[in-house]
Amino acid sequence: MILIADSGSTKTDWVFLDKGENIQRYTTTGFNPYYVPGEEMVNTIEKELVPFIDHQNVRYIYYYGSGCSTEKKRFIVEEALEKVFRNASIEVYHDLLGAARGLFLNQPGIACIIGTGSNSCLYDGTSIIENIPSLGYFFGDEGSGAYIGKLFFSSLLRNELPLNISDDFYRRHPLGLEDILDAVYNQPRPNRFLSSFMEFILEHHEEPIIHELLFHALDDFIQEQVMKYTGYENHVVSCAGSVGFYLRALFREVAEQYDIKVGEIIKDPVDGLIQYHKPDLFRYIGMKEF
Repeated sequence: MILIADSGSTKTDWVFLDKGENIQRYTTTGFNPYYVPGEEMVNTIEKELVPFIDHQNVRYIYYYGSGCSTEKKRFIVEEALEKVFRNASIEVYHDLLGAARGLFLNQPGIACIIGTGSNSCLYDGTSIIENIPSLGYFFGDEGSGAYIGKLFFSSLLRNELPLNISDDFYRRHPLGLEDILDAVYNQPRPNRFLSSFMEFILEHHEEPIIHELLFHALDDFIQEQVMKYTGYENHVVSCAGSVGFYLRALFREVAEQYDIKVGEIIKDPVDGLIQYHKPDLFRYIGMKEF
């Protein structure tokens, strides 16, 4: 059995493929080794995934995860997976490579992730050949849920939003200034906190000030994470991630002003990754242990 995982900061999509080409899908909490220690990852997998699968028969794992951009962070994830899937050969990659493979398979292009965080790369059909560092929610993550959340709270806490929006927010989310600052500066996973209000923001997307905020966030993403690639104007730009997916019409509108060609905009790259790794499945079928 082959296991493919696509993990962001908020959720992880797991896909199991067996030699009969049966597909099983599960979703658990997301893991980012910058915020989640290995032991917590092990506990979450054992609680949210193991009871529903035959984990002892998993032989090969392809894990694509946010925060897995360095050898040190990949090792944290690999070590955690080894504690659960003791019979598996494990390969851990950055989620950006997963997005590129899922969006383009073996074709070149600029692959983007716009979810809780954001990232991008120039992909040659095999490898990532250029990457503008995302820098995370504090310094970067333009266009992401966390970035949009920061812009929204800046306007909210400075009383720049119309009363109908601010009153609706406080009615549904009774948070004071101290609550918000504590969540961002003192509590774990502040990026997820900031991004968690995207549903509310999207509900008000037709309000001029919210539309301008969203347009500004995506414009920052295009300028800071797309237009800095060599020959960007000659490449198709495709995107994975929930925020990019829900804002896909606006993303195309922003890109159009720069004459940027936009390809697929999907919620997650898992289906593409299934297609990418199917040849591996057929190769392993002939192995006795599979």
